[in-house]
Amino acid sequence: MEAPGKDTVLRIVQVRHGETDWNRNQRFQGQSDVALNERGRAQAEALASALREEPLKAIYSSPISRAIETAKAINRYHQASIEQRDGLMEMDLGDFEGLQSSDFRNEHPGFLRKWLEDPASVRMPNGETLEEVQGRAWPVVEEIAKTHKDGSVLLCGHNFVNLTILCKILGLEITHFRCLRQSLGAMNIIERSRGLYSLICINDTCHLKGVDRPS
Repeated sequence: MEAPGKDTVLRIVQVRHGETDWNRNQRFQGQSDVALNERGRAQAEALASALREEPLKAIYSSPISRAIETAKAINRYHQASIEQRDGLMEMDLGDFEGLQSSDFRNEHPGFLRKWLEDPASVRMPNGETLEEVQGRAWPVVEEIAKTHKDGSVLLCGHNFVNLTILCKILGLEITHFRCLRQSLGAMNIIERSRGLYSLICINDTCHLKGVDRPS
């Protein structure tokens, strides 16, 4: 808890990376290191332009290339340090990595039913659970809050990682993560003051107006 009377505000700009060919083709990519495609690079540039005047003090990113590419595009206007954190990596989808979503629905109806009923604790075969993703992603947010008492920082992540962080901030059980959405190239604004987090905006894609709508 911050000291009484102290009114410092930490602003966390949370973004999801731009599109990859695997996103376009609806393949599960998880921790597979897939680079941005042309549209994804355009989305990253749109994010960079939208955040050009944001006084970013530091950038924290997943080490997966599509996130790093997005973070570097944004950082061209800031020259901040880019800190890579494994805790921000996308969910490990295990045996489902690279699988087409249509094949997943046809070949694994039993698993799909469990995933729809209890997504928090269902483990991807040889992969992770959403609870485990939140368990490694949230400490990165706490690290940011401890390191930066005020100002603006960027957090560049992935769909499931961002969603589990947002659930934590909103006090929402992970089971209900589908109430939220993270479009490709989207932006969230989180503020922390007096030890409390507030979600200022979520899944903002207004900056993508000149780019094809994200999937």
